Amino acid sequence: MNLNPMSAIYGGVVGTRNALYDRRVLPARSLQGPVISVGNLSTGGSGKTPFVILLGEALKGRGIKFDVLSRGYGRKTRGVLLVEPGGLPREFGDEPLLIARRLQTPVVVGEDRYEAGRFAEARFGPQLHLLDDGFQHRRLARDFDIVLVTPEDARDQLLPVGRLREPLRALQRADAVVLAGGSSPEAFPLAGKTVWRVRRGIVPAAVPPRPVLFCGIARPQNFLLQVRAAGIDPAAEAFFRDHHAYVEKDVHDLLQLRQRSKAGGFVTTEKDAVNLGVYLDALAPLAVVPVKMQLEDAANVVDTMLRVIEEKRRRS
Repeated sequence: MNLNPMSAIYGGVVGTRNALYDRRVLPARSLQGPVISVGNLSTGGSGKTPFVILLGEALKGRGIKFDVLSRGYGRKTRGVLLVEPGGLPREFGDEPLLIARRLQTPVVVGEDRYEAGRFAEARFGPQLHLLDDGFQHRRLARDFDIVLVTPEDARDQLLPVGRLREPLRALQRADAVVLAGGSSPEAFPLAGKTVWRVRRGIVPAAVPPRPVLFCGIARPQNFLLQVRAAGIDPAAEAFFRDHHAYVEKDVHDLLQLRQRSKAGGFVTTEKDAVNLGVYLDALAPLAVVPVKMQLEDAANVVDTMLRVIEEKRRRS
């Protein structure tokens, strides 16, 4: 099997529609370059953004050029836009900004990811596309579907009672399932699936003594547990809604909380640092703690994706 990246993914139209797609969904449209989707089953908190960054770093390490396609959740703009790393969350969304800053690769946002992909191909050529949060976006054909699951997913219920967007049996559509957060493979229907494991942690550095911990993410308690596991004892905590856009009053309230709790400063996530924008310096000393994912056998993961893409291309 020829696993040369160029011959495997840059040779023509790729994008076979998964045969298990719901027949009620309109036909998926294909881009010239192959599409690798990273998604999940729940409404958030599974680690899609850190995994996109991890996968992007692995692709860059192999010399494979790519871009990232995202809806740009939370932005106030419309249409297809190329993310400017120095821009604002209201323009592009917090997660696309974080991805662009970490990977230094083109990130394109658009409600219609097919149109975002066409924009990317017109600008950068038919290179590989990483589709962020794309498992439910079936209008765009993909060549490799990756789905992250967490232990919470195995116990959860469908919206609106729980956080699941789809039942667990939807994993049948996936090409690979990533077990995150210590997920047990026995808890999910994984027969015949490629299964990968990731470890997710934080990389604390220069954290002030007894900080105020604050964040606006999907599962804030997980961040709190990770901070404590790193030997950091917060003096107080403040939790906001996921993708929270900070305003002056929030900063004022956090400064008051620091004073009341006699904290030495603040600690938060990379996504929150993006959403703080111009208020970032007002909370000094502030430690921004990046999330780090480790993927078992990273080289084999890239080879597996390239092989599947090549096989689908051959059949199309």
